[in-house]
Amino acid sequence: MAHFDFDVGIIGGGPGGSGIAAYLAKAGLNCVLFEKELFPRPHVGESLVPSSTRVFKEIGFLEKMDQAGFPRKYGAAWTTEEQRPMYHMGFDGLEPECYVDFRFEEREQPGVDRNYTFHVDRGKFDLMLLQHAQQLGATIYEGVRVQNVDFSTPGQPRINFSIAKKDVGVNVRLVVDASGRRTLLGNQLKLRIQDPVFDQYALHTWFEGYDRRIFAQNETQNNFIFIHFLPLTNTWVWQIPITETTTSIGVVTQKKNFAKSREERNEFFWHSLESRPELAAGLRAAKQLRPLSEEGDYSYAMKQICGDNFVLVGDAARFVDPIFSTGVSIALNSARFASRDILQAAETGDFSRKSFQTYETTLRRGTKNWYEFISVYYRLNLLFTAFVIDPRYRLDVLKLLQGDVYDEDEPAVLKKMKQIVREVEQNEQHLWHRYLGDLTADAFKDTF
Repeated sequence: MAHFDFDVGIIGGGPGGSGIAAYLAKAGLNCVLFEKELFPRPHVGESLVPSSTRVFKEIGFLEKMDQAGFPRKYGAAWTTEEQRPMYHMGFDGLEPECYVDFRFEEREQPGVDRNYTFHVDRGKFDLMLLQHAQQLGATIYEGVRVQNVDFSTPGQPRINFSIAKKDVGVNVRLVVDASGRRTLLGNQLKLRIQDPVFDQYALHTWFEGYDRRIFAQNETQNNFIFIHFLPLTNTWVWQIPITETTTSIGVVTQKKNFAKSREERNEFFWHSLESRPELAAGLRAAKQLRPLSEEGDYSYAMKQICGDNFVLVGDAARFVDPIFSTGVSIALNSARFASRDILQAAETGDFSRKSFQTYETTLRRGTKNWYEFISVYYRLNLLFTAFVIDPRYRLDVLKLLQGDVYDEDEPAVLKKMKQIVREVEQNEQHLWHRYLGDLTADAFKDTF
């Protein structure tokens, strides 16, 4: 008779891993989580979307979030310089727009009873969520790096790792890979497919004392997330509040623009910011708190995200360009959806791949919608602006930006956006044709 040390073994303690550990432990499953680092540790991906609130409520974590003092995120705004405005269709044809915003409260979101979500210091947030999973009954090991998973014995995967230079392992019924962009099982099982379209890189750091009122149109927008477009092709800046006085700033650009040496990267970072003088002046007047960090190889997919005795969640399953704060949202929601199938599998004792088809279908549907929404955005920025401003489409776009992307195979508003993109592509005389971006010119081909 097979011996199992735990029902479920989870690799990685970020939001995906901690989230699923919380769900499973709360339901009574015996689960263990291995995290290679010691928390707290800095991490990128600091702005949440409202769909995360459902997860926090279901695992009993929302009150802790409210009490933690994280800046509350009531909405988002996009800016560009006056010389290179975004556009929308007005009564007189193309009309310039240098500022577009929305508030989450404009659309009632089922299952979400807050008109805000949060910006988070990921060091603090990830530690809180990991501790919450432990309090619910999950066994947590920090500073333990999983080396591989041995699937040679059918139905009895073994997670191998080292402690005190000794090779050890545990037998589990199911492995959940939440290892983030390390994609442990994705690499081990050769499932990972690099995205041929998005090759974005980011340089980011924190600033103390940056005046967030520079771009806010009123006091309530001081804690909005801001996306600032730069006059460099497919390059933009995030502005995310971390505390009342600390702000995360990141420059996202294409790989071909990404300088190789540290000195060149620092120069590129500031050169990019200087293309928006108001932004650069505000940051020059502030204090940089951390050296520049870099993130690369942003977008990839997996040939499969479930198999016999394994499930991938969060960044280990899929990573999409982060312009709409998708990372943590996908991690938390993948934990939410996967936990349902896992609990059902535990009841039936069947941990084969077919037991997780509902999860796989749901996650692929949601990430496909994210991907196509982002692709439209890069292909024709002004189309996004037009739809946000147009009352016929505004709430449908907001639904996507709230993170509700999993319930429809193709949301009507996204279908309409894609249709317009194709019309613009095929008509060189179209008013918008010269505004087409080249980054996602082939994005709607069935890549994966």
